[in-house]
Amino acid sequence: MHYKSLLLTALTLLATATAPVAQAQSKPVRLVVPYAAGGPLDVTARILAEAVKDSLGTVIVDNKPGAGGNIGADAVAKAAPDGLTIGIAATATHAVNPWLFAKMPFNAASDFAPITQMVRVPNVLVMNADTARRLKISSARDLIAYARANPAKLNYGSGGNGSAGHLAGEMFKKEAGIFAVHIPYNGGNPAQLALLSGQVDFNIDNLATAAPNIRSGKLVALAVTTPTRTAALPDTPPLADTLKGFSIDTWWGLVAPAGTPKETITRLNQAFVAALNTPATKSRFATLLAEPAPSTPEEFGALMQKERAKYEKLVKLSGARVD
Repeated sequence: MHYKSLLLTALTLLATATAPVAQAQSKPVRLVVPYAAGGPLDVTARILAEAVKDSLGTVIVDNKPGAGGNIGADAVAKAAPDGLTIGIAATATHAVNPWLFAKMPFNAASDFAPITQMVRVPNVLVMNADTARRLKISSARDLIAYARANPAKLNYGSGGNGSAGHLAGEMFKKEAGIFAVHIPYNGGNPAQLALLSGQVDFNIDNLATAAPNIRSGKLVALAVTTPTRTAALPDTPPLADTLKGFSIDTWWGLVAPAGTPKETITRLNQAFVAALNTPATKSRFATLLAEPAPSTPEEFGALMQKERAKYEKLVKLSGARVD
């Protein structure tokens, strides 16, 4: 009886000692998306949250839009580094905004621990189909030749000063040695409507946004802005074929607060990379024209650093400021 009593006591103590650990592991992970629900970043985040439920448990998507993504990103930066709060890092929040905003609530270079890149979405140089026929433009080379022969006669639209489309347009103008008037709109949808109605001549848009109108014949895809062709638009050549080295696309990935333990980052990386590599995830992302791009934490960190350096030059070239 004495032995059984000691054994029961030991088992009780062991259960008590391990209970907090089991409880911590069972807590849901909060995935902060710094944009409104329904957009491509939100949809991909929800796909992944579902895909990792067996390896990580419940992952709750928390949308915190505002200030160009800065509000949501700041919530991640200031969260406890315990692996229970992670977030989306995007081209805007972690490469463009540090140079676009005079005052940032967080330091994009030091306040985050990279987990993995999630996706890349090619951008595409598109023209209004009627305009392209009228000007006899069927390629990026044709567009550049026309612009050089007719300075300032072309214009392009974007979702606003400092938007991805604006910066890509300025990079295109610089590399091509042309001048086209930039017309900023209040968001990507108004910019696309302006292109469809012929108010502007060309845009550099996110492929996921432009694809339906390319398929319908309302827009002509002249080039993609990835270094090589993309499976989503295989017949469209890269702009790099005309302008050597040209590359500018949209990416996003996962980050945790700085100071999150390395073993926690490794566990998160393994779970999300495995999810990104599944055929089901690839298939669902393909409907959004988003290409999974799983990486190591170090690779994603290096990408963000390289992109910040690139966009520092582009924002200065554009002269865009938000505040």
